[in-house]
This record gives sequence, C-alpha cells and structure tokens, in this order.
Amino acid sequence: MEKLKTYREIVKQVILDYAKFPYAYGDLHRQTVFDLANDHYLLMTIGWDPKRVHGCLVHIDIIDGKCWIQRDGTEDGMAKDLEAGGIPKSDIVLAFKPVDIRPLTGYAVA
Repeated sequence: MEKLKTYREIVKQVILDYAKFPYAYGDLHRQTVFDLANDHYLLMTIGWDPKRVHGCLVHIDIIDGKCWIQRDGTEDGMAKDLEAGGIPKSDIVLAFKPVDIRPLTGYAVA
C-alpha cells in the first residue's frame, strides 16, 4: 500500500511540474485532472490557437501497482521523469506502444 501511495505522489508531482510550463504561442493553458479514486492522471491542453484546442497531452493510469503511460505528448517522455522520481522501469508500462514492441523498450510489458 505504501508503494501505491508513493507512486501516486510521484505521478502527480511529475504532471504538476509539466503544468507549470507556459505555452509560447496562442492562448493555451495546461490543466491537471486527477481522479484519485480510480488512479487516472491527466494533463490537458485547452484554449485557442487561433482555433479551439482541447486535448490530452499526458494520461497515466496506475493499474495493479504499475504506472501505465496511456498517452505521452511530451518532448522527452514521461517515463524518464517517473524513473527520476523513483519509479523503477519494471513498474512503468508504455501502454501507447504496441504489445509486441513493449519487450524491446526496457520497461514493463504489462
């Protein structure tokens, strides 16, 4: 249970750190969405540039004690930040990668 609590805090902090970076163009903003009851963590982009922008930049779920990166729209990759925060590669799943590619990534398969 302690591991789960730690992972939740790391995921939230990594997403909050990304949310601090302002956009250099348009009227765009980052918004965090944390569903703590179901372990869903999102970083959204919303605003205008010049058309309406509304999309998910990052989506991480904690499933069976592992961090599943469902969507990663960051430049360097959320997995590296989760690792730097203390989550081992064996507990990070690159869910946006096809199942047959995951064994080649060095991260958890499932």
